[in-house]
Amino acid sequence: MAYRLRQQQLAAEFGLYALRARDIDALLQEATRLCAEGLQSRFCKIMEYIPDEHQFVVQAGVGWKPGLVGSARTGADSGSPSGYAFQTGEPVLSNHLEGESRFRTTEVLAEHGIKRAINVIIRADGVPFGVLEVDSPTEGRFTEADTAFLQGIANLLGSAIDRHRSEEALRRSEDRLQEALAHQEVLTREISHRVKNSLAVVAGLLSVQGGTAIDPALRAALTDAQARVLTIAKVHDQLWRRNEVENLDLAEFLQELCVQLRASTGPSHTIACEVEPITVNTDQAVSLGLIVNELVTNAIKYAYPGGAGEVRLSVTRLQPKCLRLEVCDRGMGLPPDFDTAKSKSLGLKLIVGLVRQLGGRAEWQDAQPGTRFVLEFPHCESAH
Repeated sequence: MAYRLRQQQLAAEFGLYALRARDIDALLQEATRLCAEGLQSRFCKIMEYIPDEHQFVVQAGVGWKPGLVGSARTGADSGSPSGYAFQTGEPVLSNHLEGESRFRTTEVLAEHGIKRAINVIIRADGVPFGVLEVDSPTEGRFTEADTAFLQGIANLLGSAIDRHRSEEALRRSEDRLQEALAHQEVLTREISHRVKNSLAVVAGLLSVQGGTAIDPALRAALTDAQARVLTIAKVHDQLWRRNEVENLDLAEFLQELCVQLRASTGPSHTIACEVEPITVNTDQAVSLGLIVNELVTNAIKYAYPGGAGEVRLSVTRLQPKCLRLEVCDRGMGLPPDFDTAKSKSLGLKLIVGLVRQLGGRAEWQDAQPGTRFVLEFPHCESAH
C-alpha cells in the first residue's frame, strides 16, 4: 500500500512540475528520475523517435553509464523492447528479458545487466513522441499497476510536450512578427527620409524659380509654396530620425518650424512658441504645421506693416482628447469686412480646408490690439 501511495504522490508532484516547467530537457530528465524512484529501480530512460533516421535517441535518463544520455541510438524496429512497444502502440511489460521471444535484448541493456523492463508510449499531439522505459537489473516483477503508473507519467509528459511545442511555435510566430514590424519601421523611416529629400529638392527648385521671377505676385506665390513644401518636409525629417514612425512630438516639431520661419523673416520679428508635451499622429502634424505656417507668415506680412512685432503660438490640452491651438499677434487687426467664406486668398482657403480635415472648430478673434486665431480639435495619436 505504501508503495502505491508513493507512486500516486510522485505522479501528483510531476503533474505540478510539468505545468510549471519551461525547459523541455529538464522536464524529460525529471520524469526519468521520478519514474525510477516510483518503480524502485536504478535505470530509466526516455527515447525520442527520429523519423528521418527511423531510430530512437536517448534524450534523458538516470543510472546509465556516462555518455549514453544525449547520444546513444537504437533502432525503432520491433526487435527491441522499446521498438516493440513503439510499433505495437501498446505498453510492453517483460519480467524476464533473457527468455523473451518477442524481441531481443539490446547491447545497452545487456551491458547494464538489465533483467526486466517496462516500456510505454509517449504521445504528443496524438503522434508518438517516443518511449518511456524503466529497467531493473534485479530479479522481481513489475506489475500492471506499475505500467499504469508509468503510462500516467507518459501521458503527463505528452501534454507538457504539446504545450511546449505550441508555446515555441507561438514564440517563433511572435519573433517573425516583431522582425517584420521592425523591418517595416526601417522601410517607413527610409521612405520618410527619401520623401524629405525629395521635398527639399522641390523647395529648392521653387526657390530658384522664385528668384528668377519678374512678376512680384508670382515670386510671392512661389515663396509661399516653398514654405509649405518645407513644412511637410520637416515632418518627414523628424520621422526618419526617430524610432517612432506613426506619431510625432508636436512641441519639438512646432518649435523647429518656428525656428525655420524666424530665419526666413529676419531679425525685425519675433516668434514665441509654447507647446505642451503632446504627441500627435503624423497626419495631424502635417495639417497643424501647414496651418501654423500660413498663420505666422500672414501675421508677419500683414499685422505689422510699419515695422517689427511679435507672433505668439501656443498649443494646450483642454481635455484628454481635445487640444487648443492659438496664434496671436498685436498688430493692426483684421479688416472690418473680413470673411473667410468669401476670401479669395489661397492661404485662408488652405486653412479652412485643413481645419475641416482635423475635425476642428476655428475662430478669428479681435485681440485688442491684433488678431487671435483659435482652433479646437480632437487629439489623435496612433495606437502602438
